[in-house]
Amino acid sequence: MSAAAAALLLGGAGVLMGAGTARAAEVSYATECLPPPISGLPPVEGTTTVEVKAPATAKVGDEVEVVWKTVQAASKNPPILDIEENTVKPTGTLTVGGAQTGELAMEGPRENPAIPKDSPMKLSDMTGRLKLTKAGEVTLTPGGYNINVSKPLSTDTKCSAKEPVKAAATIKVTADGGGTTGGNTTGGNTTGGNTTGGNTTGGNTTGGNTTGGNTTGGNTTGGNTTGGGSGGDSYTGKEVQVAYACKTPIGDKNATSPVRVDAVGHGGSFDLTVKFGKSVMDSPADIPADSVKPSMAVKLGGADKGTVAVVGPTNKGPIKAGAPIEIPDLTGTYKPGASGTSTLTPGVLTVKALGTTTTCTPAGDTQASLELDTTAQSSGASGGSGSGSGSGGGSGSAGTTGAGSGTSGGLAETGASDHGGLKALGLVAGTTILVGAAVFTLTPWRKLRGTR
Repeated sequence: MSAAAAALLLGGAGVLMGAGTARAAEVSYATECLPPPISGLPPVEGTTTVEVKAPATAKVGDEVEVVWKTVQAASKNPPILDIEENTVKPTGTLTVGGAQTGELAMEGPRENPAIPKDSPMKLSDMTGRLKLTKAGEVTLTPGGYNINVSKPLSTDTKCSAKEPVKAAATIKVTADGGGTTGGNTTGGNTTGGNTTGGNTTGGNTTGGNTTGGNTTGGNTTGGNTTGGGSGGDSYTGKEVQVAYACKTPIGDKNATSPVRVDAVGHGGSFDLTVKFGKSVMDSPADIPADSVKPSMAVKLGGADKGTVAVVGPTNKGPIKAGAPIEIPDLTGTYKPGASGTSTLTPGVLTVKALGTTTTCTPAGDTQASLELDTTAQSSGASGGSGSGSGSGGGSGSAGTTGAGSGTSGGLAETGASDHGGLKALGLVAGTTILVGAAVFTLTPWRKLRGTR
């Protein structure tokens, strides 16, 4: 190659660099991320590493594109649920300094690979456009950002810098656009020193926190009902306090709620309706339609033995955050397997929603809500010995009708096709359990640990 050709090539390279070649640099900074309140999870301290790309040079009046690449988010996807593909959307803010001051809003598309539980978050690149208005060096410094996850519920994790952050890029802006060669981006690495990991999204769901203490009901004897279940007689049970110990995707929870079992007799069988103490609260997050499915195994005692499955329909429409939650009754059919006085007591409750299951078991002794005079039916409950010494419920009126068809094989005929695997609701990464016509608001796990 001749000296003249080499000079031409070098000169061309100089022209290209002087035209404003984009440069990128990384900075790292200590960050605190606040998981969505619905999750009940504690703040996460970690390190964020960001690469900011912007033109090295430009002129006043130019509108330039700036790119924020999250090399490392300050926290992981918590070990609760996998995050689906294309459900994560990042937004953030760059601080504009130097010759020009202000803030630049950054936004990324909802594009991400599937993110397994307990693995690093994968955020799409965020972009923004900056109009340059003054000559001089304009710096771009990353700071706070937000991670929105759209499924199973829309939740936000908000992250903020916990130390001064160095500029990640510098644009040299000229008044006339000529004569300046490309400046380098700045922003040496700073360590934010804390551990990564922790929790970003929850999905999942919680309202206010109350602690359900265990209520131990002594056995009480109520008046026996009459009629043996024929002729459409209705029976109203006694409202009893049930202390539940619940297994949730994020740990053990406790909750107490009043529950009542009602019955309507039909030809020897009984249509059951389980009602939880009426409780209305605002939804802590948007809940999609057809996503909440509660059910319970009503425990038989006295003359009869076994369980009766009762279920509730899913929510017909979406429930908006802040809107009241209304939960339907749980219904099923009880086909007696023994003659005598049989008792019905609220039993194991399971609730299924949004891909998670929560199972709640009554803690300690629970009073029976209803006593019935029963006559053994073909293919009824498993039956048993005894003369009805279980705790009692009251007889009365205003019963509600149940629905369903029967099954056999050691369980009472229930009207629920899936009595072997009772349906339940566990709001993802949340601490709220919705059951029957009540809302159990559970104490976050971090508070429970403090009481042990």
